[in-house]
Amino acid sequence: MKVAYRHISAPEKSSAATLPYRRISTPEDASFVIKEFCQPRFTNTFHFHHGYELILVVSSSGKVYAGNKVVNFNEGEIYMFGPGLVHCFCNDNAVDGNNEDMAHAIIVQFSEDFLGKEFFEKLELKKIKDLMQLSEHGLQFRKIPAALRHLFFEFQPNQQMKNLILLLQLLDELSLQDRDHLSLLTEDPRKVHYKDADSKKLTGIFKYVLENYQQQVDSKSAASLACMSEAAFCRYFKRRTGKTFSQFVNETRISHATKLLIGTDQGIADICYACGFDNISYFNRQFKIYQDQSPREYRKAFEESNASAPSFRFT
Repeated sequence: MKVAYRHISAPEKSSAATLPYRRISTPEDASFVIKEFCQPRFTNTFHFHHGYELILVVSSSGKVYAGNKVVNFNEGEIYMFGPGLVHCFCNDNAVDGNNEDMAHAIIVQFSEDFLGKEFFEKLELKKIKDLMQLSEHGLQFRKIPAALRHLFFEFQPNQQMKNLILLLQLLDELSLQDRDHLSLLTEDPRKVHYKDADSKKLTGIFKYVLENYQQQVDSKSAASLACMSEAAFCRYFKRRTGKTFSQFVNETRISHATKLLIGTDQGIADICYACGFDNISYFNRQFKIYQDQSPREYRKAFEESNASAPSFRFT
């Protein structure tokens, strides 16, 4: 067994855009890979893996795109992505690159058979196997105990056996977590159809939305970034993501609205305009489409239960 451990620290300003990772494969001579990113911002492109990926967001916040969904991410959360699930972390505009706001994450990547084809089929590992199957949808863990998060920091270079035990312990602990703190990021990943060639094109589109959703966002500008006509772009986007461009823009805006509703005391109207909507009635309708309740109900429910998102439970 061999483990690859890589530390990627803050790049020079001139090379800040040279650290994207697209489709990453585990080296042939390594059983699993551990990476630590510490950069002014998350700079990766839309990408996917053949294996599994665990991510602890040590610091920073923003939006994570998984499949065809967008949700807020915050420090202290853990994410797990299964094989083939396209994803990308992007910072909000509030992150300006100061050291206090460094984007810091610890990542573990492994294949399903890194310990042998039948290893996870054993009865004792059923809960971990269930967790791995669920990760095909993308998993978001919130309110994770500090002791569990600390396991990520115990990975060390040239400590192969210790790191293997830590990984199995980490998977076991995650499989036993309170399901009220676990959310699926996508309902049906099979509806999303990406190809390797889509990475650069879609990354530019999604970053355009993220950087401008508080203002005017239009399909014509997005189409120009993709070097397409507006009509061709709209067909392309719907074919790749399973939703229209306007639906995606609204979803991004609503995800930001949920963050403001539970993290500030701003009024509903102020939040509406801060998220790029120019009509409160339309904002309320869109919010109910994506959250199944009004903004006021959403804020009240959070205050009463201290939970900002629906959870998923194993059957």
